[in-house]
Amino acid sequence: MLSTIKNKFISLLQLILVLIFIVFEELIWEGIAYPIYKYVHSLQILQRVELALHSVNRYVILVIFMAMLVAVEAFGLYAGYLFVSGNILLGISIYLGKIPIAAFTFWMFRVTEDKLMKFGWFKWLYDWVMKLIDWLKSLEVYQSTLSRIKLWKEKIRAFRIKYFSKESRFVTKMKRFYTTIKASLRKKEDDEK
Repeated sequence: MLSTIKNKFISLLQLILVLIFIVFEELIWEGIAYPIYKYVHSLQILQRVELALHSVNRYVILVIFMAMLVAVEAFGLYAGYLFVSGNILLGISIYLGKIPIAAFTFWMFRVTEDKLMKFGWFKWLYDWVMKLIDWLKSLEVYQSTLSRIKLWKEKIRAFRIKYFSKESRFVTKMKRFYTTIKASLRKKEDDEK
């Protein structure tokens, strides 16, 4: 009895961790942060900054990176606090506002990774986080949840193509309906003059 409850509790914790990870990876990183990261990476001015960072002392790099990382995480925690306390719109706004900073922080990490990894404790922590992510991705609950999400994405994509592509009958009917309404409103305005 006690072991069954313990197993269910562990399964629930795994599910919660997996769902949080999937939300962050699939929605926030893939949908929002990664496109911002790619944009940031393509900026000419940042390519000059990237070259300049290679000549900066690794301790300075560490301080700058850690300050940005702490700021990003503090914004995330504060946004979560606001969200839970009922200030949902403000919490979402702050969270969305931190995403460009997080993308810039990730860019800085990628650019200065070789210098940051020279710190033994930093490399150990990074490796530990990567092992945790690999462990989460290896869980059966992660695999099945991700499969379901991919299935839903395909269904949503098919729905969008069927009803909202430029050539769909639905869009054609809606355009015709809009044109008819617009024409009748113009006619009504002309009749009133």
